[in-house]
Amino acid sequence: MSVPGAITTPYPTIQNLTVEWAFTGDANASGVVNVRYRPQGTSTWTTGMPLRRIQAGSSSGFSWNTRHSGSIFDLQPATTYEVELSLVDADGGSTTRTVTAATRAVPAAMAGAPVKSATPSTLASVLSSAAAGDVIQLAAGNYSAFTMSRDGAAGKPIVIRGTSGAVFSGELNFIGRKYVMLDAVTVNGAVRFDSTSHFALTRSTIKTVASVRGGSGVVAYGRAENAYIADNVITGTTPWTEAALGVNGANTGEGIEFTGPGHVIMNNKVSGFRDNISLLEDDEAVDQYSIDILNNDLSIAADDAVEADFCAHNCRIMRNRITNAFIGLSSQPGLGGPTYFIRNVMYNIAHVSFKLYRGSYGDVLLHNTVVKGGDAIGVYAGTPVNNLYSRNNLFIGGPGGSYGGYNNGTGKALQIADLVTSNANMNYDAIGTTVGSFTGRFGATAFSDFTQFRNLTTEKNFTQVSLAVFNSTVAVPSNAMSTYAAPDLRLKAGSAAENAGVVIPGINSGYSGSAPDVGAYEVGAPLPVVGPR
Repeated sequence: MSVPGAITTPYPTIQNLTVEWAFTGDANASGVVNVRYRPQGTSTWTTGMPLRRIQAGSSSGFSWNTRHSGSIFDLQPATTYEVELSLVDADGGSTTRTVTAATRAVPAAMAGAPVKSATPSTLASVLSSAAAGDVIQLAAGNYSAFTMSRDGAAGKPIVIRGTSGAVFSGELNFIGRKYVMLDAVTVNGAVRFDSTSHFALTRSTIKTVASVRGGSGVVAYGRAENAYIADNVITGTTPWTEAALGVNGANTGEGIEFTGPGHVIMNNKVSGFRDNISLLEDDEAVDQYSIDILNNDLSIAADDAVEADFCAHNCRIMRNRITNAFIGLSSQPGLGGPTYFIRNVMYNIAHVSFKLYRGSYGDVLLHNTVVKGGDAIGVYAGTPVNNLYSRNNLFIGGPGGSYGGYNNGTGKALQIADLVTSNANMNYDAIGTTVGSFTGRFGATAFSDFTQFRNLTTEKNFTQVSLAVFNSTVAVPSNAMSTYAAPDLRLKAGSAAENAGVVIPGINSGYSGSAPDVGAYEVGAPLPVVGPR
């Protein structure tokens, strides 16, 4: 029997909501929370993805409570929603409750804001007297690093706006600031936003240098909240070489690195770092939840393209394009979850596409597309993968190799030898390999063909696929250390991947045909835009 407790919606973002419902009881784990939502004042409900049941646990010095937790995706900014939650438990305690929560607005200058001009020689004095709502317009010229000392206010940010020919050198420091926005600037160096609230960096170009912040680009080493980092080009100095690969490789810098809740990291082009986008780890990780990493174009990542390590819950890594990375998406570990990986596209991953290591808990893999050398999907953690949920993904592998001392497998269909199959729920995925056999291991279960894989594992409805599922000519990367252009991985009409998925409310409700297609793209849909708009 479930005993429902408090419902919370912590740190709404611009497009997504986090929902958590505490409870006790339900010893047999039969309780389910179904979700509906609608903009306040409207009459039509939309069904969302059910919340995930999170069992109390601990990992890597962190602990979490039992609860139902999940997200409502792809909402309108600055909109209040009614959220109806229906707890269903056949053993008792079933109830329905409705709460309201509002998404944030996209940060923007105040309407009618006063504009104050600044030059390299006057910027310091203009900044020292800036008031909430001011727009500081930079003239062309070479600017020195500065430390911001003034705050804006809700609806009245202080905006520092660049122009063509205005270039900063060094580190721009916003530690502890509130409602400050850096827009359309060029920085040869770094931007630091520790302990900020509602900091924004938009439409800017960041070129890192080794002597400034260790070659990192945009960083927050202390708990910040509600940052908006969007439509930027951030370029590092790490090359795509075998010597650079891995955490101990000859690589430098983090592209975007941060801790704290409520952050939105979207539409950026990031290349040439150890990790292109990264949360903090171990005792540096603070309140890492309700975080969106969306629609970024990521390449040349010598370690992780996205390091979502130490996510407590409701980190949403969605619709990113990843090309030429050692590891695609990392959850090392997830701290209970859910940590969502949805509709990401990965090509030429030298080691693993999903690093679900250190006993990760609560990873949710939906509608991702991966084409790489080595095992189509491999997790070589040495520890169990806990409470994994996988649906409608497309994984294709081929002949493998060893790069930087790390092997990516031999082209097995699936190799997750450490998986705890009793709480891993993988199904409706599409898997293929170009090596001419279909072998692998799912926990303690080995399989030697696709029939055994279907009969002996949870993938009862998986689909075997080949490279022929794509509308364009696509090959498995033959040498991971080549620099590949991102291919078009949209599906071919009539291929085995079409209509092979399962309906997931709030994720793929707009599908065409008899069922959703597997992978990141629905047949006939336009190629999504990633990177700066």
